[in-house]
Amino acid sequence: MIGIKRRPFKSGPSNCIRGPVSCQPERGSDVSRRLNYRHLHHFWVVAREGSIARAAEALDLAPQTLSSQISTFEADLGTRLFERRGRRLVMTDTGHRVFQYADPMFRTAEELEAWLDDAQAAPARKLRVGIVASIHKLFAYRVIAPALETPTPITLRCRTGTPEDLTSALARHELDVVITDRPPAGDEDFRWYLNPLSQSAISLFAEPALAQRLAPGFPDSLDGVPFLASALEAPYYQQLMQWFRDRGICLNEAAEIDDSALIKVFGRAGLGVFAAPTVIREEVCRQYQVEEIASIEAVRDQIYALYGVEGMRHPGIQAICSGR
Repeated sequence: MIGIKRRPFKSGPSNCIRGPVSCQPERGSDVSRRLNYRHLHHFWVVAREGSIARAAEALDLAPQTLSSQISTFEADLGTRLFERRGRRLVMTDTGHRVFQYADPMFRTAEELEAWLDDAQAAPARKLRVGIVASIHKLFAYRVIAPALETPTPITLRCRTGTPEDLTSALARHELDVVITDRPPAGDEDFRWYLNPLSQSAISLFAEPALAQRLAPGFPDSLDGVPFLASALEAPYYQQLMQWFRDRGICLNEAAEIDDSALIKVFGRAGLGVFAAPTVIREEVCRQYQVEEIASIEAVRDQIYALYGVEGMRHPGIQAICSGR
């Protein structure tokens, strides 16, 4: 079933109802001489709206102009279509009969016009996005969101995986873009572009009671504390471990978890401290009911868009790379 969006039918200039071949009214045809599409359409709108004033507003005409055209149409037909009853404008019996013919005709015209507009509308473009699993999903959403706000409708398809698997899928044209936290290994057979999207400092989080106990003595207070580690060797994680080693702090790795969302769930349960980009700390604290211990500006999480030559022309990828 075709969904129809109603809007006023656009009446054209004055035209007589035509025969099947001739573009001129047939001689002796009273109907051809008397009926006028524009006047018939104006009558239909007045009958539908119930007043000259409302119909004139719908047609973007002056009420006096519309009233004059209705009078001309009645004169052409040789009969009254409306009559006044107090302050109300009501159709005569003839007016009702004319309306019965005009109503389905102009409603069908509206439906046809809406269908033609829909048929000519730009189809939705698919955007197949690969997201490296070590990237925090809230951070990934922030960089992908502009693709959903383009004038061209976008149908989004997302999948997660390792950098190697997603880069291979991109080379096989199974993906349009990969959101990654590291440059890929060189591939002479595939020409790719690496566009920096966003970067953030790294914050440490824990369930509220643990966070409040650790925050005052940070960073020394984290020595020996259970830490929920990323098992995917994310670049920011390696920087973070080095930052603690430089200060003589030894974290107790309580778990290695290769899913950034699952790390937060474990942290909310009080199983240890976890790291996430500072730029999403408000969402992390609200969604997972944890608190920030501290933010480390020296440790950065950098996100990139990786795409091939074809991606340069994709409106979704252009929006992601421009950030708007």
